[in-house]
Amino acid sequence: MALHGRYILPSDALETDLIYPDSAGFDEPDCPDQLCMMCQCDMHKDIKLELSPHPHSMRKVVNIVIAVEKLKHIKKMSSGKFSQDALLNIILENVIEERLVKPLNATQTYRKTTRTLQCSVCDKYKKTLVQSNKLTNQDLHLKAVTLSAGTIQYKVQFSMMTYVSSAQQNNGQPVCLGISNSNLYIACTQSGGSPPVLLLKEVSGPLNTITADDPNGYDSLLFFRKETGTAYNTFESVKYPGWFISTAFDDWKRVEMSQVPTDRTTDFTLED
Repeated sequence: MALHGRYILPSDALETDLIYPDSAGFDEPDCPDQLCMMCQCDMHKDIKLELSPHPHSMRKVVNIVIAVEKLKHIKKMSSGKFSQDALLNIILENVIEERLVKPLNATQTYRKTTRTLQCSVCDKYKKTLVQSNKLTNQDLHLKAVTLSAGTIQYKVQFSMMTYVSSAQQNNGQPVCLGISNSNLYIACTQSGGSPPVLLLKEVSGPLNTITADDPNGYDSLLFFRKETGTAYNTFESVKYPGWFISTAFDDWKRVEMSQVPTDRTTDFTLED
């Protein structure tokens, strides 16, 4: 037996001419009262067709069609009725849905890949990131400076390590920016209720796996690198979404974290 019909809209859900049996061995549905909320029509002593005024999803409709098709191929018992095992199999295969449930308390994990990029970082105004304590006796942080031929040695070379996330996300490639040949990494941290700040953090342990809310604070080292346009990259804090690494227009200004839109630039190029 095959069922043919069209989509049932809420306005015509009570029409009884939407489904037609094509087997000569069945009677056409007979529903004299079209105002009733539900119509049951005897098509066979073992099968009933039920029309409901409530629209069903396409998934449910497909399950119904599959179940009816399976009925045609099931062997009947000597009494002419379907066995209970056969009907139970139809219910299990087409009515009960299997769903993958993810634990709500799963911790986001970032695992280091084998890909590491050696580069220097410049903003879109061609200012290069330099390490402040190499020029002054201040605390560890970065500044953006237009370097000349005589100061090019102060350019910071970064090892940009890439990571993969345990959960699907589309914010960009998770990365850590470490200063080459050192244990210093760019970090985005927050103290009390103050806005997040950017600093250089010393790290002694391995960074092969970083978890959200890492007890060592290593999640502050993660940034989402996203390419914008053809040449620029942005770096958004993973721990503090919406906060980006940024530089001022003028030279010798500290590299900071900013929310966008901002008068600071958040676009950077990676130089070999």
